[in-house]
Amino acid sequence: MVSSPPKGSPNDYRADARKKGCRLVQAIGGTTGATDVVADYDAICRVAQLCTEGEATGDVAKLQEAFHGDARMFGSLAGTRYDVPIGELFELAKSAPADTGNYRSRVLSVQQTGDAAVAVVAEEGYWGTVSFIDYLLLARIDGGWKIVCKLFAHTAGEPPEGI
Repeated sequence: MVSSPPKGSPNDYRADARKKGCRLVQAIGGTTGATDVVADYDAICRVAQLCTEGEATGDVAKLQEAFHGDARMFGSLAGTRYDVPIGELFELAKSAPADTGNYRSRVLSVQQTGDAAVAVVAEEGYWGTVSFIDYLLLARIDGGWKIVCKLFAHTAGEPPEGI
Protein backbone atom coordinates (compact mmCIF):
# COMPACT_ATOMS: atom_id res chain seq x y z
CA MET A 1 0.00 0.00 0.00
CA VAL A 2 1.32 3.42 -0.97
CA SER A 3 0.53 6.26 1.36
CA SER A 4 0.47 9.95 0.56
CA PRO A 5 3.29 12.08 1.94
CA PRO A 6 2.42 14.11 5.02
CA LYS A 7 1.02 17.57 4.32
CA GLY A 8 3.78 20.14 4.24
CA SER A 9 6.56 17.63 3.56
CA PRO A 10 8.94 18.16 0.58
CA ASN A 11 7.38 15.15 -1.16
CA ASP A 12 3.93 16.72 -0.77
CA TYR A 13 5.10 19.78 -2.77
CA ARG A 14 6.68 17.60 -5.44
CA ALA A 15 3.43 15.63 -5.79
CA ASP A 16 1.52 18.91 -6.17
CA ALA A 17 3.99 20.08 -8.82
CA ARG A 18 3.59 16.83 -10.77
CA LYS A 19 -0.21 17.30 -10.74
CA LYS A 20 0.34 20.73 -12.31
CA GLY A 21 2.48 19.23 -15.07
CA CYS A 22 5.87 20.18 -13.64
CA ARG A 23 8.46 17.47 -13.20
CA LEU A 24 10.90 19.23 -10.86
CA VAL A 25 10.64 21.96 -8.31
CA GLN A 26 13.74 22.80 -6.37
CA ALA A 27 14.85 25.59 -4.12
CA ILE A 28 18.54 25.60 -3.39
CA GLY A 29 20.07 27.49 -0.47
CA GLY A 30 18.92 30.94 0.53
CA THR A 31 16.34 31.65 3.19
CA THR A 32 13.30 30.45 1.25
CA GLY A 33 10.98 28.43 3.50
CA ALA A 34 8.87 25.51 2.28
CA THR A 35 5.73 27.60 1.95
CA ASP A 36 7.68 30.18 -0.07
CA VAL A 37 8.82 27.45 -2.48
CA VAL A 38 5.23 26.63 -3.40
CA ALA A 39 4.24 30.29 -3.70
CA ASP A 40 7.31 31.03 -5.82
CA TYR A 41 6.66 27.97 -8.00
CA ASP A 42 3.09 29.10 -8.64
CA ALA A 43 4.21 32.66 -9.42
CA ILE A 44 6.98 31.47 -11.78
CA CYS A 45 4.59 29.12 -13.61
CA ARG A 46 2.06 31.95 -13.91
CA VAL A 47 4.67 34.16 -15.61
CA ALA A 48 5.67 31.31 -17.95
CA GLN A 49 1.99 30.81 -18.79
CA LEU A 50 1.57 34.54 -19.51
CA CYS A 51 4.47 34.19 -21.96
CA THR A 52 3.04 31.18 -23.80
CA GLU A 53 -0.50 32.57 -23.85
CA GLY A 54 0.79 35.89 -25.18
CA GLU A 55 2.73 34.14 -27.93
CA ALA A 56 -0.18 31.81 -28.76
CA THR A 57 -2.73 34.59 -29.17
CA GLY A 58 -0.58 37.58 -30.10
CA ASP A 59 -1.53 39.30 -26.84
CA VAL A 60 1.28 41.82 -26.36
CA ALA A 61 -0.13 42.96 -23.00
CA LYS A 62 0.42 39.46 -21.57
CA LEU A 63 3.94 39.38 -22.97
CA GLN A 64 4.70 42.79 -21.47
CA GLU A 65 3.46 41.57 -18.10
CA ALA A 66 5.68 38.47 -18.30
CA PHE A 67 8.94 40.06 -19.50
CA HIS A 68 11.25 42.66 -18.01
CA GLY A 69 11.54 45.67 -20.30
CA ASP A 70 15.25 45.02 -20.89
CA ALA A 71 14.83 41.27 -21.55
CA ARG A 72 16.46 39.61 -24.54
CA MET A 73 15.75 36.54 -26.64
CA PHE A 74 18.37 34.17 -28.04
CA GLY A 75 18.02 31.17 -30.33
CA SER A 76 18.03 29.87 -33.87
CA LEU A 77 15.05 29.10 -36.09
CA ALA A 78 15.60 27.30 -39.41
CA GLY A 79 19.20 28.51 -39.54
CA THR A 80 18.47 32.16 -38.68
CA ARG A 81 19.81 33.54 -35.39
CA TYR A 82 17.47 35.59 -33.20
CA ASP A 83 19.66 37.36 -30.64
CA VAL A 84 17.38 40.34 -30.14
CA PRO A 85 15.63 42.65 -27.67
CA ILE A 86 12.40 41.08 -26.43
CA GLY A 87 10.30 43.68 -28.25
CA GLU A 88 11.00 41.74 -31.45
CA LEU A 89 9.20 38.71 -29.96
CA PHE A 90 6.25 40.97 -29.14
CA GLU A 91 6.07 42.19 -32.74
CA LEU A 92 6.38 38.64 -34.09
CA ALA A 93 3.62 37.36 -31.80
CA LYS A 94 1.37 40.26 -32.76
CA SER A 95 1.86 39.71 -36.50
CA ALA A 96 1.96 35.88 -36.47
CA PRO A 97 0.43 34.33 -33.31
CA ALA A 98 1.70 30.83 -32.50
CA ASP A 99 -1.69 29.12 -32.26
CA THR A 100 -2.99 28.20 -35.68
CA GLY A 101 -5.12 25.39 -34.32
CA ASN A 102 -2.99 22.84 -32.51
CA TYR A 103 -0.58 24.84 -30.33
CA ARG A 104 0.09 23.59 -26.82
CA SER A 105 2.69 24.28 -24.17
CA ARG A 106 3.74 22.89 -20.84
CA VAL A 107 6.11 23.93 -18.06
CA LEU A 108 8.47 20.96 -17.80
CA SER A 109 10.53 22.10 -14.84
CA VAL A 110 11.23 24.96 -12.49
CA GLN A 111 14.38 25.52 -10.49
CA GLN A 112 14.66 28.46 -8.14
CA THR A 113 17.29 29.78 -5.76
CA GLY A 114 16.37 32.94 -3.89
CA ASP A 115 15.54 35.64 -6.44
CA ALA A 116 16.72 33.66 -9.49
CA ALA A 117 14.87 30.94 -11.39
CA VAL A 118 14.76 29.02 -14.63
CA ALA A 119 11.62 27.51 -16.15
CA VAL A 120 11.90 24.99 -18.98
CA VAL A 121 8.89 25.09 -21.30
CA ALA A 122 7.94 22.85 -24.23
CA GLU A 123 5.95 24.41 -27.07
CA GLU A 124 4.44 22.22 -29.80
CA GLY A 125 2.33 23.12 -32.82
CA TYR A 126 3.76 26.65 -33.00
CA TRP A 127 2.48 27.95 -36.38
CA GLY A 128 1.10 24.46 -36.91
CA THR A 129 4.24 22.30 -37.01
CA VAL A 130 7.11 24.02 -35.19
CA SER A 131 8.31 22.85 -31.77
CA PHE A 132 10.60 24.57 -29.27
CA ILE A 133 12.13 24.02 -25.88
CA ASP A 134 12.39 27.36 -24.07
CA TYR A 135 14.67 28.19 -21.17
CA LEU A 136 13.12 31.15 -19.41
CA LEU A 137 15.44 32.91 -16.97
CA LEU A 138 13.49 34.80 -14.33
CA ALA A 139 14.42 37.30 -11.65
CA ARG A 140 12.36 38.46 -8.68
CA ILE A 141 12.32 42.23 -9.10
CA ASP A 142 10.45 44.49 -6.69
CA GLY A 143 8.66 41.44 -5.28
CA GLY A 144 7.44 40.02 -8.60
CA TRP A 145 8.87 37.52 -11.09
CA LYS A 146 9.89 38.72 -14.58
CA ILE A 147 11.47 36.87 -17.47
CA VAL A 148 14.83 38.52 -18.17
CA CYS A 149 15.96 36.16 -20.94
CA LYS A 150 14.30 33.68 -23.26
CA LEU A 151 16.69 31.13 -24.76
CA PHE A 152 15.03 28.75 -27.20
CA ALA A 153 15.96 25.62 -29.10
CA HIS A 154 14.05 24.85 -32.32
CA THR A 155 13.41 21.10 -32.11
CA ALA A 156 11.05 20.32 -35.02
CA GLY A 157 9.07 21.70 -37.96
CA GLU A 158 9.56 24.49 -40.45
CA PRO A 159 8.28 28.02 -39.92
CA PRO A 160 5.78 29.46 -42.38
CA GLU A 161 7.00 31.60 -45.29
CA GLY A 162 7.96 35.12 -44.25
CA ILE A 163 8.83 34.33 -40.60
